Amino acid sequence: MSFLKWVSFVLIIHLLNPTLISCSSNGLSQIPSKFLTLAKRNDFFDWMVGIRRRIHENPELGYEEVETSKLVRAELEKMGVSFKYPVAVTGVVGYVGTGQAPFVALRADMDALPIQEMVEWEHKSKVPGKMHACGHDAHTTMLLGAAKLLKEHEEELQGTVILVFQPAEEGGGGAKKIVEAGVLENVSAIFGLHVTNQLALGKVSSREGPMLAGSGFFKAKISGKGGHAALPQHAIDPILAASNVIVSLQHLVSREADPLDSQVVTVAKFEGGGAFNVIPDSVTIGGTFRAFSTKSFMQLKKRIEQVITRQASVNMCNATVDFIEEEKPFFPPTVNDKDLHQFFKKVSGDMLGIENYVEMQPLMGSEDFSFYQQAIPGHFSFVGMQNKAHSPMANPHSPYFEVNEELLPYGASLHASMATRYLLELKASTLNKSYKKDEL
Repeated sequence: MSFLKWVSFVLIIHLLNPTLISCSSNGLSQIPSKFLTLAKRNDFFDWMVGIRRRIHENPELGYEEVETSKLVRAELEKMGVSFKYPVAVTGVVGYVGTGQAPFVALRADMDALPIQEMVEWEHKSKVPGKMHACGHDAHTTMLLGAAKLLKEHEEELQGTVILVFQPAEEGGGGAKKIVEAGVLENVSAIFGLHVTNQLALGKVSSREGPMLAGSGFFKAKISGKGGHAALPQHAIDPILAASNVIVSLQHLVSREADPLDSQVVTVAKFEGGGAFNVIPDSVTIGGTFRAFSTKSFMQLKKRIEQVITRQASVNMCNATVDFIEEEKPFFPPTVNDKDLHQFFKKVSGDMLGIENYVEMQPLMGSEDFSFYQQAIPGHFSFVGMQNKAHSPMANPHSPYFEVNEELLPYGASLHASMATRYLLELKASTLNKSYKKDEL
């Protein structure tokens, strides 16, 4: 009898006979370490590294992940894993297990960023102006690794694992389209991982409840009257108006928000003018805003529009504001389910030791994984990759961002462990309820 079959058998027997609890717990606790050992095999590790480097060399932006999804499909076909394509434009959804309920989902994002890579190495991006600067190449690779591990133990799965290879996380709201496509219907839970340079290799972090902020984007066109820079009295200067707008926007957080209710408004784009001695007719500004509660988020949205239009008017300019929701939909806050968080701590603790779990503080970053959590219970976590022998690694969205490939086995086995354990425990819980009902 294989290891996972033995675990499943013992778990079910335990539910019919509570005296076997220690044996059942020991069996379940061994699953993560067994998967990690399998994922660290030389041939398995080399395979994952090869995939990650191929994806890294050919980065594609949101909803353009044609070659990336082709690679994913090719690897799933080699494993004998069934899948659907296209889903949400360029997404791929795979299926491992019985094909029947219960269902649990694992998610990886596939898109890159419009950044010119500055890291000089053999597998540097081959596409000018595009780079995997947030680790999505590693995320895709780790989910493929999990698919391989799960397929090798498919007969032992007590349900079906849905593998979500998602497009367009970087502002495009790919997760929203996945939900709208009905992928999560009848799914009990979903798990997602993200690499981080803020933790050492072999450590993980997460938290219960609010974890990442909700986010939105805005752009505004401020129009005045162009003219000669030496004769400003004959012009209406939109650059001055926009400058005052930007300063006023900063007061929304410093003077209107509760200091204990974290919020952010950042103007990160300013375009206007093409000569040193010409006042332009108009300028365009753009940025992002973040908050942990829907109420605060909507208040920020309302006030951003008011400040831009009214401050522009003070400077005799006109302004229009666009929150570009079609292109970049608002992301809800990422909020981890309480029970799934306790489950994650158990599984990661069994794999790495509970001392390697780090309770994280909420971050103002955002994740469209939150769309899944609006639909079903979900859990998001971070996997460390900082090598102590390496100089501090660059942060995500930096042209110097790197991935420590030693983390790939950790992510793949953690994915596989959470799916396998979740199905085992859910199946056993269902049997236990049925047994008690029959007993009554």
